[in-house]
Order: sequence, then C-alpha cells, then structure tokens
Amino acid sequence: MNYFITCLKNYANFKGRARRKEFWMFALFSLIFGLVFAILDNVLGTTASFNLPQGPINLPYGYLYFAFSFALLIPGLAVGVRRMHDVGKSGWLFIVFYGLTVFCLVGIFPLIYFMVKEGDAGENQYGPDPKA
Repeated sequence: MNYFITCLKNYANFKGRARRKEFWMFALFSLIFGLVFAILDNVLGTTASFNLPQGPINLPYGYLYFAFSFALLIPGLAVGVRRMHDVGKSGWLFIVFYGLTVFCLVGIFPLIYFMVKEGDAGENQYGPDPKA
C-alpha cells in the first residue's frame, strides 16, 4: 500500500526511476480498488449503459469506476515512465507501447517485458538506482 500512496504523491513526476515493486504494487492496488468501485457501481445502480442502433449496451461498471480510472491516469503514466527509466529506456516508449496496447493489443508484449525486467544496476542517465 505504501508504494501505491508513493505513486499518488508523485502523481505527475515523470523524472527519475521506479523499481519493479513500485510499479507492480501500484498496478495491483489499482486493480483491487477498481474492482471495488465496479462492485459499488453495481450495488448502487450507477452502471453505465449506452443506446446504440444495434441495441443497448450495459456495462458492468459505471461512473465511480470511470472517475477512479480517470483519477489514476496521470499517476499510472508517471510510474510507467519512471519504470522505463529504471531499465534505461525512454519514457516515450511506455507511452507508445501503452497506446498500442489500448488500440490493438500489440504493445502488451514489449510492455510486459520491460515492466518485469530487472532495472539497471547503479546510476543511469535517468538518476540513481532506487534499490540502493
């Protein structure tokens, strides 16, 4: 939980490096809280639905989940960029792979590879080793 709060405190910090543990704990707690908000949407009846010409679409989540996801967009991008910095890559690669994942799932493979890869030992061009 401390890593999640640390990421929220550094919500717009795109400089420096983030350990694997920081990234994955942020992802885990985001998933857990997202599920809680989706369940709350169902319990409270605030799930989203859209009327399309083909028929209505009822989503299993709603406005609370959307607000939570929107609130974590910048902190999630920031910790992802810092994680890429830890493996010695540009943060722009995270943005590119994330975009490819959102639109066509092609970016998921290199994204996962870089997120599970051990960070550079010692200082690199993005800052000191966060493990040290």
